[in-house]
Amino acid sequence: MFHIALHEPKIAPNTGNIIRLVANNGCHLHLIEPMGFDLEEKKLRRAGLDYSDMARVSRHADYAAFCQAVAGQRIFALTTKGQRNYAEVAFQPGDVLLFGSETAGLPAEIRDELGPDHCLRVPMMEGARSLNLSNTVALVSYEAWRQQGFAGALR
Repeated sequence: MFHIALHEPKIAPNTGNIIRLVANNGCHLHLIEPMGFDLEEKKLRRAGLDYSDMARVSRHADYAAFCQAVAGQRIFALTTKGQRNYAEVAFQPGDVLLFGSETAGLPAEIRDELGPDHCLRVPMMEGARSLNLSNTVALVSYEAWRQQGFAGALR
């Protein structure tokens, strides 16, 4: 399946929604610290409902530790600075979908390290700044899974 990585997430309900999402689509969620909340925060638990036991979630002390954990996997950054449409990518099981924080996005050095072919964007109307983080994660992760024929899903 796929990996979803949140780089320094700041808003607990978004992460809670994503925990619920990965429990339903089989992705492995990676949380890259520092985070703007505690994993025991009430808003995170409320958004995630009772799905945390069904979700695979790993925490990483920093981006370097995360990179060690996913070494050998392709990493695609989702960023408003990307030039390539996410729907143009032929995703493969094991790919990593990396998302920046709600307030700052991904740092330029990470985007530069990955290169333009691995910096993807979601199309939006002119003048729009960004989508909600959990909505973007859902959109892109389900496209990747769709390309795999929704392998493992109940039909």
